[in-house]
Amino acid sequence: MTDKELQEYVVKMRRHFHKYPELGLKEEKTSARIQKELEEFGYNVKRFQKCPTGIIAEIHGRKPGNNIVALRADMDALPIQEESGESFSSKNAGVMHACGHDAHVAMLLGAARLLAEAADDFGGTVRLLFEPAEEFAGAGKQMLAEGALDGVETAFAIHVQEGIPTGKIRVQEGICMAGAGFFSLTVKGKGGHGSAPDCGIDVIPAASAIVMNLQTIISREISPLDSAVVSVGTFHAGTKANIIADEAQLTGSLRYYSKKIQEQLPVAVRRVVESTAAAYRVQTDLICQCGLPPVINDANCSRLATECAVALMGHKCLYEGNPSTGSDDFAYYLEKVPGVYAFLGVGNESEEERSPAHSSGFKIDESMLYFGARMYTEYALRYLKGRNSDE
Repeated sequence: MTDKELQEYVVKMRRHFHKYPELGLKEEKTSARIQKELEEFGYNVKRFQKCPTGIIAEIHGRKPGNNIVALRADMDALPIQEESGESFSSKNAGVMHACGHDAHVAMLLGAARLLAEAADDFGGTVRLLFEPAEEFAGAGKQMLAEGALDGVETAFAIHVQEGIPTGKIRVQEGICMAGAGFFSLTVKGKGGHGSAPDCGIDVIPAASAIVMNLQTIISREISPLDSAVVSVGTFHAGTKANIIADEAQLTGSLRYYSKKIQEQLPVAVRRVVESTAAAYRVQTDLICQCGLPPVINDANCSRLATECAVALMGHKCLYEGNPSTGSDDFAYYLEKVPGVYAFLGVGNESEEERSPAHSSGFKIDESMLYFGARMYTEYALRYLKGRNSDE
């Protein structure tokens, strides 16, 4: 298949999935279309029991070999009303592919097509994993529990990145993305009339103090040589201007790069919440978990991915950058097997014009999606060739 043919196919698939996005664990039409494409290429497609929209498919090379490589793409969308202005914008109200998962699926389908054409040229097995509900950071872990990586020696995935110029790819050895935790908090006080605040226990100043005090964890408890983030994402309280609010609901996220901070943050959050609540005479109900580890790329696998990129596009395609404060449950895969998470540049707009991921105006430059498909393919083929030549 030529680059032009591959690009046309991948863009067509990406635009289809972009037009019909589905939320996590509801990707019925998405997974049905993926299965249709794979079966047309000759793949045997299976589903997972506890996350049935997830897909696992394999292709076996016709040369001798028993090694297995896994290639993964996530496929869920976000609860965002699209305002990108694209001609192929979302047809599903309030749902949008604002993180590039549509492109990930399309690139892996392109790789599936290339691998089917190359089956005579390699030995071993390539396993394709299409993961639902990555934004929930849970379905991937469930897929692993159901054997997604059984027998696998290495795993590879690509994420498109609007902050990296088109034509560039970042392959970073070691930590490349942060781990993530989440918390939900209920603050309870005593309602009353707005004219007599002394007769109630107002949760709004109490919850506001908690929000502010949580920031001191980063500024006063985490070493300046380390990095972490505490963000409160939602804050809901009150019903009317002249009523003392008796309950507030807050949710937030935590980011970190080390196991030490992963263990430290929930303890610190609970202490700050409980001590601030005591000072303001309110009661709290806190759930705080830091379960998602950082994404850590294996050194050897990173070198292999770099070799693949250079072979396909030359040294100028390599992009250097700092670890991302975003997170991804591909981290669970890399705890099981060595592998690498690469970032493909899809952004040519200026910083002022760019709409970031998870925003209603999110766009990507599609011109290098074929390169992502070839990267998936090249990584698998080079790994299997190297393993078979050693045996």
